[in-house]
Amino acid sequence: MKEYKILDEVDSALVHALQISPRASWARIAKVLDLDAVTLARRWKRLTDDGAAWISCYPGPAMAEAGHGCLAFAEVDCAGGRLAEAAEQLARLPMVTTVEHVTGDRDLLLTVMAPDLATLSHWITHTLASFPAVTASRTEVAGSIYTEGSRWRRRSLTTAQAAQLAEDRPVGESTGALTVSELDRRVMVALSADGRASYAALAERCGTSPDTAGRRVSALLAAKAVHLRCEVARPLSERPVTAVLWAQVSSHSVETTARRIAGMQDVRLCAGITGRHNLLVIAWVRSVNDIQELETRVCELAPSVVIADRAIALWTAKLSGHLLNEHGYRRGTIPIDPLNPLPLDVDAQTTGRHTSDAGNNYR
Repeated sequence: MKEYKILDEVDSALVHALQISPRASWARIAKVLDLDAVTLARRWKRLTDDGAAWISCYPGPAMAEAGHGCLAFAEVDCAGGRLAEAAEQLARLPMVTTVEHVTGDRDLLLTVMAPDLATLSHWITHTLASFPAVTASRTEVAGSIYTEGSRWRRRSLTTAQAAQLAEDRPVGESTGALTVSELDRRVMVALSADGRASYAALAERCGTSPDTAGRRVSALLAAKAVHLRCEVARPLSERPVTAVLWAQVSSHSVETTARRIAGMQDVRLCAGITGRHNLLVIAWVRSVNDIQELETRVCELAPSVVIADRAIALWTAKLSGHLLNEHGYRRGTIPIDPLNPLPLDVDAQTTGRHTSDAGNNYR
């Protein structure tokens, strides 16, 4: 696996284009960037083969609004000397979408997606508690999600180029009437392994026709039932340090405060949560020294907020279903399937190869 010092100008523009329109055709991107489509496709294959960039897919806000699943954050304490063991084991679970080794009063911070609260409770009390390397855990359930990672951009394109690509994005409204069929579930799982999988590939994995696969992808994206996002290895992100803030906001100003914070450029996630604190903020910053400056900006923007705790991620072992090595490069995939969170044989999906066929294991 090659590791990059930086992304060159073309690769950086390509990543930015895919962040705006993750499934745009190579011909469309080539026209906007004034480059050759074959060259762009070849460059993207090289980046994905090297684990330097990839496109993930995960349930969007419309799923939770329609009662299909819930999101939670689990703080996990590990037995001495067994943190790496716990991280690797937990990263292999399909309900655990993100695993981070963090500083402070917890060893690991997990993002967990479950079909419902009862399943989440069973997972905490039976699955999580069964790991010998785990000594204790505390869970906070997410309520409103004010922003999430698909908004993040590299800012390599001109305003005009970005606007052209934005025209390709599906437009729709999320409603409480959303229904998710078994075919939709299979499509979402396949996309979580490879967000740019062709309609022909999706059709083969999901047992349908390419035309039907295309219609279901368009419908899911338009309804905001799923989000696609283009990620890059953290050393290449320009903001390689993850800062996590737990905040307390008075109940009458949570909405206003959260939306202000969500609009900050560095913020990747802002969510209302239950528990000791009522707001979780995750941001990407340039260095550890920038974390205090981030806190200052948060408090200036939202004077009523109290930062109750903070941490930095020392190592992200898994991000939105994709396994990362210690340097932040992608090494495999555990497809996200919160509506059918059964244990899987995942050995074939952690090989370090581009595992776009992993969705087959979720049928």
